[in-house]
Amino acid sequence: MKVGIVSYGAYVPRYRITPEEIGKVWGVDGKSMSKGLMINCKSVPSPDEDTITIAVEAARNMMKRCEVNPQDIGALYVGSESHPYAVKPSGTIVAEAIEASPHLTVADYEFACKAGTAAIQTCMGLVGSGMVKYGVAIGADTSQGAPGDALEYSASAGGAAFLIGAEKMIATIDRTYSYTTDTPDFWRREGEMYPRHGGRFTGEPAYF
Repeated sequence: MKVGIVSYGAYVPRYRITPEEIGKVWGVDGKSMSKGLMINCKSVPSPDEDTITIAVEAARNMMKRCEVNPQDIGALYVGSESHPYAVKPSGTIVAEAIEASPHLTVADYEFACKAGTAAIQTCMGLVGSGMVKYGVAIGADTSQGAPGDALEYSASAGGAAFLIGAEKMIATIDRTYSYTTDTPDFWRREGEMYPRHGGRFTGEPAYF
């Protein structure tokens, strides 16, 4: 069975900050950081925005682009490295917001930058097997960086939602491939406010 993208939506907070402005606080040449990271500015969530609100906006924009009954959605997965709750899924709130509840399976994924695409692959499998008619895969984040760290200049906020199905597709997904290793390049232990990254791996310019 051919499976693909039926609809999509995105949301990016409107507030921005430049590397130059961040550099002023730490006495660093923000212009050189901007040039080195190739970043002019980054999005910043407002005080009342988090991964859930961003995911909801992206999902609502996704539903506006298609004529699909939300009750036909059988799976919804939210991939993020910054879920607001340690114990409570983000996906249940998103499902309620787009009126897809209660007859669907929901789970949160966490795999740094890979969680959203993993959600897409899961939805593809469920749709392709006939277990669900439509699946929603969302990648959303309000990424944080430790003060003065390179991530503070680059980690940003935003989200994208994809409706996966086998009918009314705007693009087919012919195949996917995953390459997964236990590379200790990016992590945050329970209770730590900011993630850490190993300079040997993520400090390389190509990464940013």
